[in-house]
Amino acid sequence: MDRTAAELKRRAAEEAVKLVRSGMVLGLGHGSTAHYALVRIAELLRAGELRDVRGVPCSRAVEREAVKLGIPLAALEEHPVLDLTIDGADEVAPDLNLIKGGGGALLREKVVAQASRREAIVIDEGKLSPDLGTRFPVPVEVLPFGWKTHIPFLEGLGAEVVLRRGADGTPFRTDQGNFVLDCYFGPIRDPQALARALEGRAGILGHGLFLGLATDLFVGGPSGVRHLRRPSV
Repeated sequence: MDRTAAELKRRAAEEAVKLVRSGMVLGLGHGSTAHYALVRIAELLRAGELRDVRGVPCSRAVEREAVKLGIPLAALEEHPVLDLTIDGADEVAPDLNLIKGGGGALLREKVVAQASRREAIVIDEGKLSPDLGTRFPVPVEVLPFGWKTHIPFLEGLGAEVVLRRGADGTPFRTDQGNFVLDCYFGPIRDPQALARALEGRAGILGHGLFLGLATDLFVGGPSGVRHLRRPSV
């Protein structure tokens, strides 16, 4: 990662952590940007500036990292409503709609986001985009059974479809054991309509369009961190 971008993400993440209060149950996001928030939360817990904070991790990797950092964990089943989630994003439109899932945790991230009273997204300004799909594909998580049947369907929606693969060349698998199809649509004029089409097909278990979920956006740039809020928040 570019050192400048990494520093911008770190500053934005630390600003987002200022939303955390003692006693909160937090969603712990997946990815390099959310990692900076984990580190800061752990520092505040060790210093005694935060107390009785518990986290619900969005992936097994985040769970391992939280344990390593000493952040107490909780199960979503025990806390079905979360106070706050801090997470990253791959692309953010002006209306605070997002594309997420570059790290492969999109399904769990969306479950956690939907369970959160407040969803704070942390990015560097390079992730801002005039339209979703301009710079990043939409990840689509599919059941391995019959996964190829989704390719013509997705192509019919206007996508160029690529099966995501791991470093060893085999299909990438999510924590649920599913495959991810990265769908290059180009600029998406109607994300809501696309989301409805994806959600209506059996075998598609989740997609990376996060619409109407982000309440706060922290954008790291050379001039500092901007905090944007969804108008209804």
